[in-house]
Amino acid sequence: MFAVEAPEEEIFHEPRNGPDQILPATYFKTWEADMPVKLFMTKEGASSAKPVSIHTLLREKASAYANHPALSVKRNGIWRQWTYKQYFEQGRIVAKAFIKLGLERFHGICIMGFNSPEWMIANYGGIFAGGLVAGVYTTNSPEACRYLADNCRAQIILVDDVECLNKFLAVKRFLPEVKAIVQWLGVPGAPGILSWAELMAIGLAEKDDALNERLSLQAVNQCCTLIYTSGTTGPPKGVMCTQDNLTWGAMEQQKNFQRPFGHDVLISYLPLSHLAAQMTDGYFATYNAASVYFAQPDALKGSLGQTLLEVQPTGFLAVPRVWEKMYEKIQEAGAQTGGLTRAVASWAKYHGLNYYKKFLDGRSLSTYESLSHSLAKKLILNKVKAAVGFGRADSYYTGAAPISKDILEFFMSLDIPIMEGYSLSEGLTVGSSCFIKPNMHRIGSVGKILPQTEVYLKDHPSCRPGEGEICFKGRNICMGYLGMPEKTNETIGDDGWLYTGDIGRIDEDGFLYITGRIKELIITAGGENIPPVLIEENIRKELPILSSVMAVGDHRKFLSVLITLKAEVNLDTGEPLQELTEPCQKMLREIGFHATTVAEAIEEVRIHPRGPLATAIEQGIERYNNNHAISNAQKVHRWTILPRDFSQFNGELNNTLKLVRNHVLEKYKDVIDSMYDSPSQLQLKSNL
Repeated sequence: MFAVEAPEEEIFHEPRNGPDQILPATYFKTWEADMPVKLFMTKEGASSAKPVSIHTLLREKASAYANHPALSVKRNGIWRQWTYKQYFEQGRIVAKAFIKLGLERFHGICIMGFNSPEWMIANYGGIFAGGLVAGVYTTNSPEACRYLADNCRAQIILVDDVECLNKFLAVKRFLPEVKAIVQWLGVPGAPGILSWAELMAIGLAEKDDALNERLSLQAVNQCCTLIYTSGTTGPPKGVMCTQDNLTWGAMEQQKNFQRPFGHDVLISYLPLSHLAAQMTDGYFATYNAASVYFAQPDALKGSLGQTLLEVQPTGFLAVPRVWEKMYEKIQEAGAQTGGLTRAVASWAKYHGLNYYKKFLDGRSLSTYESLSHSLAKKLILNKVKAAVGFGRADSYYTGAAPISKDILEFFMSLDIPIMEGYSLSEGLTVGSSCFIKPNMHRIGSVGKILPQTEVYLKDHPSCRPGEGEICFKGRNICMGYLGMPEKTNETIGDDGWLYTGDIGRIDEDGFLYITGRIKELIITAGGENIPPVLIEENIRKELPILSSVMAVGDHRKFLSVLITLKAEVNLDTGEPLQELTEPCQKMLREIGFHATTVAEAIEEVRIHPRGPLATAIEQGIERYNNNHAISNAQKVHRWTILPRDFSQFNGELNNTLKLVRNHVLEKYKDVIDSMYDSPSQLQLKSNL
């Protein structure tokens, strides 16, 4: 008898050709943190470009633009600046610190705080170290913070101040994998919490060996970033992004908008936890070698205007709600001017709008129109732009939600033509966009499909003829949802197509229009599928006194709307107040009703259901019914004024300022039910 030596156990050696390597993969999607995915690459065109890692992207910019300003923030009244060389070097220092603190590959790094250089440096450092960076909205509750940290198996937490720190401390006992918490502003608010200076000191003391080892294992088709959805239809989902998603998306954005390298100056103020801000202020800005200036934490509460004046950005991205607020401020300022000045301003705006209407349609201006437009710019429009902070801006963008025609035309008349685009977190980069070029811009449309994206409209029972669910395919499509196989398979097909859930149509000229969202459809008792967003926008257009409109009527015989009046907001908390805005009060006075608070307006409608306010609202809704409703089922029959406007503070709006419909339906269930209790014939009426 003789002994047989057992074969040695086969050892798997990970390829070490990173960080720009592509690992073999079978599928376009995954829900596992460490799994690679197939890249949608073609032999020619946009999708043929060589993949580049995040580390290589920033390293190359640090080499080519070493002393060019990358990041700037104003603290204690002084602007502090980081060059591209410092940006890259500090990203590596932070990465070494994270590894020393125990960060393992494919574990989470949660960043919670207002936009800042530290936010972006930690973001790059986390990716360099092989972690999964996840932004956390500052408005999240402690329980929501726990959910995100648990979902991504977070080992490092970064917060900007004590308020954010306390949210994580409240749930830290439920997060056993957390190895370190860092507070980057002020004095750490609890024992054991590291300051930013201490984090940097840890990284500076480390050699490069461990970091270089991590980088050698990285691949461009593995997950590096998580963008958590706002959770309007359930728990937030962690949208998994590859390094290629982000770097290739930035490169294509540069090609689409053709911005000169090293020229752009941008203001970062929209939450970096959201895709649009992270792509624009992070990866596009880096690829473009732009200079990013960080606004103050109270930017959306009033200070953004001052930052605009100081920085004078070359381009500006805003969600519709921000453009609406700017519109109201400019209108308010215009109302203070005298008769002659106002008349000249109206003349200038007429020629500003006339110029763009003809230019974008490809029509020629007459000599008189051309001269008038030039004079209007010199006398009025350039001065208005400078007063807003757009003295050197030449590009303006919007997305994330519908924007009204009135707002777009107003800014166009001021020589501020806004380009509307379309994407979503799962689509990562812009899929369609308007451009300020002849036959490339149409108000009401989100533009034409961009070259790097394939699109088709998928048949769906809720769609009308010519419509379909918008489906995307390309290197911009995310990997899937972390830890959610069912949701991933619902959203991404085996062939790589992303089912957006948005309903749209494409006209004969190639312009894409968003007409609804499948998950937001109201299905009436009669079985008709009704997209509420366009109804709400049209009613707001007919009634400028309204701030918010929400259509209801799921499984009911008819539609009703919840409405709110334009009211002031507590600038510190974001809480809507009772006092009506001055423009709203003025509009009410014009119809013969004198009120200063929401409560007075509600009481007026209750006591005088045929008074001036109720009549004005009913007439506005009737105008919608007669001019915009495309079927009887889409007509509105009842309405109720709510006691407070919708807000993030009270939970009716999410972090991207979209309606959280389920929350509103639950919160105002009794109000909604009461609009359907009356057995009377269908007729337009208030329910107060």
